[in-house]
Amino acid sequence: MSTIDVHGTVAPGFEAVRDEFAEVVAEENGESGSQLAAFVHGRPVVDLWAGSPVTGDTLTGLLSSTKGAATLVVALLVQDGVLDLDRPVAAYWPEFADAGKVTITLRQVLTNKSGVIGVDGGFTLAELADDRLIAQRVAGQRPFFRPGVVQGYGGFVTFAIVGEVIRRLRGGSIQELFEERIRAPYGLDVYLGLPAALEDRYRAILPWLATPEMQAAFEANSPNLQGIPGISYNLDATGLTSDDVLALPNNSELRANGPASMGGVGSARGLAAMYAAAISEIDGRATLLKPDTLSVFTTIQTTGHDLVRGDNVPYLIGFEAKGLQYPFLGAKAFGHTGAAGSNGFADPHSGLAYGYTRRRAAFAFDGRENARLAAVIHRAARNVPD
Repeated sequence: MSTIDVHGTVAPGFEAVRDEFAEVVAEENGESGSQLAAFVHGRPVVDLWAGSPVTGDTLTGLLSSTKGAATLVVALLVQDGVLDLDRPVAAYWPEFADAGKVTITLRQVLTNKSGVIGVDGGFTLAELADDRLIAQRVAGQRPFFRPGVVQGYGGFVTFAIVGEVIRRLRGGSIQELFEERIRAPYGLDVYLGLPAALEDRYRAILPWLATPEMQAAFEANSPNLQGIPGISYNLDATGLTSDDVLALPNNSELRANGPASMGGVGSARGLAAMYAAAISEIDGRATLLKPDTLSVFTTIQTTGHDLVRGDNVPYLIGFEAKGLQYPFLGAKAFGHTGAAGSNGFADPHSGLAYGYTRRRAAFAFDGRENARLAAVIHRAARNVPD
């Protein structure tokens, strides 16, 4: 195994995290680069990076880890009392009622039970780069399964739908609210719309490298392009491949717009700090979410088989139920993964907030290494006094 130089810092008691990270990067990602960061009770305890040309300040595409940032905006609006999760989407956005969608609620959209997972024929790249164009296409689309009955992940459309509701309700976009209420006040390196001045910090997501065994497994299990998984991941669109989908944030127009389902850009440090802010005070800044709001958004909503992602993808509202994905975490742990391997979560029980990015796209949806890294950080946090 090649030696990988690991840079950055760990707090006393977290030295084992550096060793595990070095092994993971050498095995999984090599010189293409990864970042790992963690907070405990609002205090930074891990800030590591490895690989060239990655630094602690490098930004890369987050894909569906973006959904965690967008869900925090939704949580704040529910906390404000201006957004009702059990109200039909069409009550805010009348055009959405077309094609049998009149009764679909925001809760169903945010728990992947709406049946609206894509559109017939897929989206063009220009449409995927703009939540308003996605919403226009979705408005006339019939659900792909009966709403409220089964679960199916809405890869690119979920937060375009939610964003249009917010636009109709508030007049501004989900991206603007994230900037005003979350990113700027807490100084986070997570962006739903990357400013042009920060473009020089972006490093592209690279195609995944498959062993012959991995390639065979992928081909054996690759989705029917016209089936439910293919529709959700936009693989039924003419000319798009799975590598094209993973590389979406490498498109500069998409990065600039920051579509809220998969267009975010950030660093591991930014993801970890974002989740830390959700559950802890940071540098004297108040915790984002109040206990009642956390209770609403960390209550398990679905645990069954997902028509798109398969088994073991339980959902909260907008977030994945991380306490069920990673059993060493508390029952209320919440966050979201990204298809290229990024991940972020918060565990209110232990006070742990976690962020991870990798430039080389992963074979697994969230990168096989996240469970290893999260476990070693959690063990260290448990053994270090407050």
